Amino acid sequence: MAPAPIDERITDVAEPRKDTLGLPEPTLLRFKKGGVDLSNGYPYRPSRPLYLQDVLEIRKDPWEHHEAGARADKSKTALLSAATKVTDLTTHIGTEIEGLQLKDLTDQQKDELGLLIAERSVVFFRDQDLSPQQQLDLGKHFGVPEVHPQGPQVPGELGITVIWPDLQATERSVNFRNPGGASRWHSDLVHEIQPAGITHLHNDTVPPIGGDTLWASGYSAYEKLSPDFRKIIDGKFAVYKSAHTYLDRNDKEAGPKHIERVHPLVRVHPATGWKALWVNRLFTDRIVGLDRGESDVILKYLFDTYEQNVDIQVRFRWTQGTSALWDNRITIHNASWDYGGKHPRHGTRVTSLAEKPYYDPSAPTRREALGLLNEGEKQVDGPA
Repeated sequence: MAPAPIDERITDVAEPRKDTLGLPEPTLLRFKKGGVDLSNGYPYRPSRPLYLQDVLEIRKDPWEHHEAGARADKSKTALLSAATKVTDLTTHIGTEIEGLQLKDLTDQQKDELGLLIAERSVVFFRDQDLSPQQQLDLGKHFGVPEVHPQGPQVPGELGITVIWPDLQATERSVNFRNPGGASRWHSDLVHEIQPAGITHLHNDTVPPIGGDTLWASGYSAYEKLSPDFRKIIDGKFAVYKSAHTYLDRNDKEAGPKHIERVHPLVRVHPATGWKALWVNRLFTDRIVGLDRGESDVILKYLFDTYEQNVDIQVRFRWTQGTSALWDNRITIHNASWDYGGKHPRHGTRVTSLAEKPYYDPSAPTRREALGLLNEGEKQVDGPA
């Protein structure tokens, strides 16, 4: 299968390649059951762009995002009553649902799932009988599925990204001191004009030990900041950069450049109306209006607040056939590479792009909205 562009302006700059890695058996069985065509090789690679200008043309036009969770019944009765068990994994973040198949959810249940993800940040479903195509269909309910210009795809359906550490290791050497995969705290696709909302990762093959993923709550990270410190960052904007770099067609000698977008440091989720800290160490570059030194000091403190408070994090142990759905607007995540690449791991990911980030000064924090503040946390105004 010849590479095809996700945008007609893109000319493939990479040498054609055939990946000869053997797919894990559980993956093969899942793909065979789902009717995935592997006759022309795996994965499918869209044409990869060289120039920044070409990438900036992709999804440059805004669209109206319809937030599934905002349509949902607040009680989420249709979803929760159909489950056999619902377990909150920590106080602030993470819920596991048992007894439901994602492929069988009604539109009402999908809306309620969107709201539950917005409230609990990440929701897990084990033992899912789910084809990649069904995963993509669910992603379309939550937004516009993203097709990454650098991402290997499942053949036949653009928008289903392959997450296969063995494949990634052929492109970037990894070892114990420099682990592979997504083993650093980050949030997905923050450089988009309308960045990622819900990401759905289904792991059909997992190592027998290790390979956990961690998530941290942006709602709670924001609440860890003192009310006076929040005033410093509320309404401020930052520059968010892409993971990949591209050449400037008009200034090739300048070297590779990241895509950069400006978004608010603190954003409001459209389903809950709660404020969340929205930074990540990998892709938040600098705060607009501050000198680099000033920006670095503040951002380091914000990154540390997110990453070092274990009480606002959840660590999840994968099992074969598990789906995790999380909201990139209110979380960061980190995949542990402690299995060291010694065992196969494979999954498929669908990321639904959502609204352009916005800030509302009148919006509450999560704990304010839920009436959970104690006296020591309430805003105290200074002398008149």
